[in-house]
Amino acid sequence: MDLINLIFRLGVLFAIYGFLWFFIELGLKLLIGGRKRTLGEIYLIKTVKYLFLVNVTFLFCLEQMEEPVFHVNYMNLAPSFIVLMVYFLGKLQQKEQRIQMMTNFTQGLQEAPFNRQWELVLIVLSGLAFAGLVFYPQFSENAISTWFQKSILDIENTVLIGFVFKIIGFFFLIGMFFKMLNALNYIISGKPLVNAKTGFGTKQRKSDDSFDDFEEIDDNKLSE
Repeated sequence: MDLINLIFRLGVLFAIYGFLWFFIELGLKLLIGGRKRTLGEIYLIKTVKYLFLVNVTFLFCLEQMEEPVFHVNYMNLAPSFIVLMVYFLGKLQQKEQRIQMMTNFTQGLQEAPFNRQWELVLIVLSGLAFAGLVFYPQFSENAISTWFQKSILDIENTVLIGFVFKIIGFFFLIGMFFKMLNALNYIISGKPLVNAKTGFGTKQRKSDDSFDDFEEIDDNKLSE
């Protein structure tokens, strides 16, 4: 039950963090006006976003002590790290599938620039940052991360909007449950229980123009 509650809380955390970051992104877009951001700028902002999410997630693994001493709850540490990495990998997979869909079924619709290598480097960097905070937990308590944590808790405790995010957390929990079943079935049988593109046990022919799930999408194709 503790693990289920942890995954549920993390789902709420991720949803509210994304909600807060939406307004930060909106403010940045207003600051730069109508100028199109470069690929470097996009991934610089995304790096900041991911690192602070790592930081805030780690803060939820700290137990409050009467004395100003950092105490890490190691029972929550490993599950939180796994859920966070699965969340990042899921975001990458969703991005790739969306780009594939747009490329196959639409023409002239531009998607945000995407680079798979940078995405993977960012996920690895996030994992290393989480590991670093385990050894140096004092760096996790900074003004920005503490503000995010406090804002997330305040929104979660709000009656109406908090209830909405708790529903999102519930579906996040269900999604994580199916991902774990998928991974377990893949280990046992060598194939996933549920294929996100084809459903249960169905097969789909691939045309010459189709992409694999993990094939890199060239930026030039996106701008065509």
